[in-house]
Amino acid sequence: MECSGTTKAPITKLSSPSNAPNSPQVPLVVSPCAACKILRRRCAEKCVLAPYFPPSDPMKFTTAHRVFGASNIIKFLQELPEYQRADAVSSMVYEANARIRDPVYGCAGAICQLQKQVNELQAHLAKAQAEVVTMQCQYSNLMTFISMDFEQSPESSPDQQSFGNYSTNDLSMLDEIINSDSLQLDSLW
Repeated sequence: MECSGTTKAPITKLSSPSNAPNSPQVPLVVSPCAACKILRRRCAEKCVLAPYFPPSDPMKFTTAHRVFGASNIIKFLQELPEYQRADAVSSMVYEANARIRDPVYGCAGAICQLQKQVNELQAHLAKAQAEVVTMQCQYSNLMTFISMDFEQSPESSPDQQSFGNYSTNDLSMLDEIINSDSLQLDSLW
């Protein structure tokens, strides 16, 4: 079940294609898992580490080994049912990477940093939403003021009245744009 402590070269098996019985046998090299290769051990047939630390990805085991140690990894995997082992290895490698980056806090430090960032972004969002509401109120007050001003001056027709460089038609179109659903902001959370 465990990897043994002796060193051995990669296992060589002879194979021949099944459809050609008289063809020469080709050596097939089965290399040890990354864990056994790094630990310089013989990779047993039922090595606990082999399914989770393939020879193509030695950094995965190196990182986990640096933080947890090989014997702890083996012990931990043996205590778990097989269907949970892949997730456990993934978690150990993630935690090991986080511990190497931040030896004191590890994953908890990353989580705290992300929570702080979320809180800052929520504060910025609330501030922006408050500014939008303020601008809508200012616009509403301006439109009320303009409409009162137009009602008090009867000397020209409503289509020809202007305020600065804008006619009343332009102002009513601006009012429709502001009050349309495209500017209504719902909470993202």
